[in-house]
Amino acid sequence: MTTLTADSLGRPDAAADAVYRKVALRLIPLLFLCYIAAYLDRVNVGFAKLQMQQALQFSDSVYGFGAGIFFIGYFIFEIPSNVMLHRVGAGRWIARIMVSWAILSAGMMFVNSAISFYVVRFLLGVAEAGFFPGIILYLTYWFPAARRGRATSLFLAAIAVAGLVGNPVSGWILHSLNGVNGWQGWQWLFLLEALPSLVLGVLAWFWLEDRVKNAQWLTLEERDLIARDIAAEEATKVDGSLGRVLADGKVWLLALVYFAIVSGLYGVTFWLPTIIKGLGVADPLQVGLIGAVPWAFGIAAMFLVARSADARREYRWHTAASCVAAAAGLVISVAFHADVMLAMAGLTIGAMGIMCALPIFWSNPTALLGGTAAAMGIAFINSVGNLAGFAIPWLMGVIKDATHSTDLGLHMLAGFLVLGAVAVLLLKKRAVTG
Repeated sequence: MTTLTADSLGRPDAAADAVYRKVALRLIPLLFLCYIAAYLDRVNVGFAKLQMQQALQFSDSVYGFGAGIFFIGYFIFEIPSNVMLHRVGAGRWIARIMVSWAILSAGMMFVNSAISFYVVRFLLGVAEAGFFPGIILYLTYWFPAARRGRATSLFLAAIAVAGLVGNPVSGWILHSLNGVNGWQGWQWLFLLEALPSLVLGVLAWFWLEDRVKNAQWLTLEERDLIARDIAAEEATKVDGSLGRVLADGKVWLLALVYFAIVSGLYGVTFWLPTIIKGLGVADPLQVGLIGAVPWAFGIAAMFLVARSADARREYRWHTAASCVAAAAGLVISVAFHADVMLAMAGLTIGAMGIMCALPIFWSNPTALLGGTAAAMGIAFINSVGNLAGFAIPWLMGVIKDATHSTDLGLHMLAGFLVLGAVAVLLLKKRAVTG
């Protein structure tokens, strides 16, 4: 019988590489598709706004508040949802999350007032609570820290792919299906883009094993290798109660960093179609095609920077540099807003920086926390960070109503990203190098 090993410095041999490649090929494709569906259902309201706002007579402030209130429901139920995933198993809980949010996302097509808009968006956040941090936690069951950066990057690339694919598809739906069967394009958008979540949720029930020991598609030796790696890592992590997690200053600092990154992510995501339209592009299909460009470059940049961070086992400076690059790109987009090409170049740099920062950031808390503390800590960091998902779209709407421009809002996003860069550098080196 062949025994799979790693050397004394933790550098895996070729056989171990093959094992983790096998795990990635089994799990990451489905998780990747699930997150594309999740992210699209979360942010497609940004495209729906191009028609929905006029049809329902929403101000930019109403839109921003409705887009953001999703994250209040998400925040309230995040930690309980992630603890439930840890207890009942990933497959069942992720399936429950996806089916419930698919139903609510499709229900957005029946919104007819500001109040119904707010209620359905809030409930959508409740339904989706726990999905993202649950997957981050789930990856800790299968990949040790030295390999998790690349695995997380593959998963988080779904954000960029959702933009790359979702922008043109959303633009096409608005452009081509408006008026079909008596429904407006934005109603078709919510209905059609909810269907993949429903299908993938059912598939997740049957495909995702909860623990390595249940993975019959791995040999006994392969399961033992992964179990040893994970057990060795867990022995160095903090476990304990929610109170102990919340008493850790590093957790709060990580939450601040994530708040800054998410500010940039959702500020750009929810408002990108509006920003592009403000550059003089009127056709929703053209808005969708142009809006795909920043995310295409973001995918390439994400993998290159994540590979560099994993190779050097260094995440602090990589995260900070990515945040600064994103801030610079947003400032460039404002400075050259009269030139569509230069403004889009700036937005592309901004998206690249944001997409690079996301997976590198999550290498930090997953290297520090284990067991129930990981479930609660990851959920807490994600919850606090995602409060930016509420505050930033709403503030962008208020600013646009007041100034009739998104320029000041983009400067605000740049400021938050610089703050995130400073905050991550305040972490002790040990906390971010694994």
